[in-house]
Amino acid sequence: MLYRYSALLAFVLLLSFSTCKPRRGVRLIKTADLVDPLIGTARATTPSAMRHSHAASELKGQTFPAVGFPRGMTNWTPQTRATETKCLSPYYYEDSLFQGFRASHWKSGSCTQDYGSFTIMPLNEIVITHPEKRSKWFSHDHETAKPYYYKVDLKKDDIVAEISATNRAGLMEFTFKRSESLRILLIEANSDEGLGRMFINPDVQEVSGSNPVHRIYQGWGEYAGFDGHISIIFDEEFVEYGTWVEDEVYPHETEVFGNGKRCGVYVVFDPSIRDVMVKAGTSFTDIAGARNNREQEIPHWNLFFTQKDARRAWNDVLNKIEIPRANAHDHTLFYTAMYHANLLPRTFSDFDGRYPGFAGDTTIHVADDFVYYMDFSLWDTYRAVHPLLHITEPEVSRDMVISLIKMAEQGGWMPIFPCWNHYTAAMIGDHATAMISDAWAKGIRDFDTEKAWKYMAQNAFIHNEDTNSYRSGKGRRAMDTYLKYGYLPMEERVPDAFHKDEQSSRTLEYAFDDFALARFAGALGKEDTFKILMERSKNYRHVIDTAIGYVRGKWADGSWYEPFDLNDTQALYITEGTPFQYTWYVPHDIYGLMAMMGGENRFEEKLDSLFTYGHYWHGNEPGHQIPYLYPYAGKPWKTQEVLQRIVREEYNTSPGGLSGNEDAGQMSAWLIFTMTGFYPVCPSVPEYVLGRPFFNELTIHNANGNSFTILVKNQSDANLYIQEMKLNHEPYPFSRLMHEDILKGGLMEITMGPEPNRSLAKDRQLRPMSWNDE
Repeated sequence: MLYRYSALLAFVLLLSFSTCKPRRGVRLIKTADLVDPLIGTARATTPSAMRHSHAASELKGQTFPAVGFPRGMTNWTPQTRATETKCLSPYYYEDSLFQGFRASHWKSGSCTQDYGSFTIMPLNEIVITHPEKRSKWFSHDHETAKPYYYKVDLKKDDIVAEISATNRAGLMEFTFKRSESLRILLIEANSDEGLGRMFINPDVQEVSGSNPVHRIYQGWGEYAGFDGHISIIFDEEFVEYGTWVEDEVYPHETEVFGNGKRCGVYVVFDPSIRDVMVKAGTSFTDIAGARNNREQEIPHWNLFFTQKDARRAWNDVLNKIEIPRANAHDHTLFYTAMYHANLLPRTFSDFDGRYPGFAGDTTIHVADDFVYYMDFSLWDTYRAVHPLLHITEPEVSRDMVISLIKMAEQGGWMPIFPCWNHYTAAMIGDHATAMISDAWAKGIRDFDTEKAWKYMAQNAFIHNEDTNSYRSGKGRRAMDTYLKYGYLPMEERVPDAFHKDEQSSRTLEYAFDDFALARFAGALGKEDTFKILMERSKNYRHVIDTAIGYVRGKWADGSWYEPFDLNDTQALYITEGTPFQYTWYVPHDIYGLMAMMGGENRFEEKLDSLFTYGHYWHGNEPGHQIPYLYPYAGKPWKTQEVLQRIVREEYNTSPGGLSGNEDAGQMSAWLIFTMTGFYPVCPSVPEYVLGRPFFNELTIHNANGNSFTILVKNQSDANLYIQEMKLNHEPYPFSRLMHEDILKGGLMEITMGPEPNRSLAKDRQLRPMSWNDE
């Protein structure tokens, strides 16, 4: 080996690492070691998923054991499936064949596809190029998965594969136990169109490559305007090398282009060498960027050092919410959720700040005072992932807001669901508006507010008349029709979107987005626009049938769409749910919805019916706020009851322990908020609705240096009801919590019991506020 550290030095480093302290004085809990990255990698076993899911993808958490940094540019993962196919993750727990380590950009928990990825596979016999033919059997009994490290012992082949990673680079070590076997490393460019390029430079012992990225949803199959790049070096000299296309091998060739076919390279090491280390840098800018990322982030050949850096990065993030005392199950459940909620959006700019322009912009830009982030699954993540970051990582949230503004500047429109560094119309709504407005409401204001306003207002007031750019994903869908009627009638089929129809769901979501933008307008002193948008935020009323109190499809003439089935999972006008589930999506005007349902008692009865008869579906996002709606009716104890059931039935620590798609961290972010004790029902307002805590003690360490601690007396699954609360030693009779109370720091004391306290926060003035009355 070129460089090895002594056992003594390793021991000293281990000792120093075990005693180091995280930032801001947070006591080091080995939280990264509580995380189980295999949770969610198997088919869901939860009751909600089994009852409600229809597509096979919705029965899978779609997570994978990602190794690297929080929000890393590249997540390294063991590959069990060679795929850049929509809805297929590169790793599934049910698989038993290892195909190599993949430098992946899979959107954790999503039903999308990987892009710009490469796979590195050790072989000890001959060069086998086909992923399934070259695969090696492994057992989960010989697998170690941590956020900062992964190891698998391929027992039948006498190969041990290990990896750790940083933000943009990975360090692997392959141990070949058979003395007589070959030492081969095969590298594949996983191009979905077979257009990968790879190069070998024997003079400097480097392998490099570029893998073009292609769009899905809008512009499906079109070149996205950038590639995934990789630069690889080894700690030993390779003695043989070559390229391959499909199953054909070409010894001593140094360059290969797929030309529509699978392709890659291979290198061979001397059989006397037992261990081979591989260092790989990645970039979306160019190979030079990948090389620099590798050199800057991993300047050594020590796997322990890389693990140490990655582990520290994860502990720093995970310990933002410190839980000193908990049972092993809940500790793992919570911190694995924190891990999943901090994988996306991903870093897209290089170590030197360079990144490719958005939406086909051919300029290489430089993020000189921020990190440029990408892959915003905003229909999912505006609900809880971004509100969580606003609390735990406000500096990251600031960079994400700036990233969205930069996208709008470069592409001409504020993106709605930006992925693959391009526009999409993958889902409905316009929730960059909600995310940015929520950041402002939570005190994150170090960005160009006028530019943000310009592009958000453009989405809200202007229909994109340019056919080509509209089809490409620029602008709200069917905005001309929405502005004309105040809702989307059934005649509007929304053809230029991945999700067609779904008119009533779109109406509800646009009404909320208008409210979020109104909040931002009011904060900027744009009073006239504030009033217009607040009036538009009531457009949800057009699609609520007051005769029955539920959302329905509506024609342009005002008549209701027939037939109507409250629990129809295939209703044309509803997105990924039923009319019963989507009716509750009015997070900004719950009291207005309550009135349309016939008052407080009818509202409560309908909520009861949703949960009592099993119609609530936790496995999809539109209903995540529903369990927190009882406090609006003065019945917070019913929320406490429902939350207990959801947490215990819909989450567990098994590989199948996620109910439905993780969806870029949203399923986990809901759990984090819920186990902490509150939830952001209406992003864009600085208020949370209280639920019930699941821990005896926890502390939120704010970026401003203040800490907010929740101490709970008599906490247990049996004592699921809040009896009384105090904030900073004063009685706290409310069922809401303000963001400023968290930021100021302090102490909340909660006493639990086995019976409901029906008088708690019953009076109207003690309930969550009615922000739509402003």
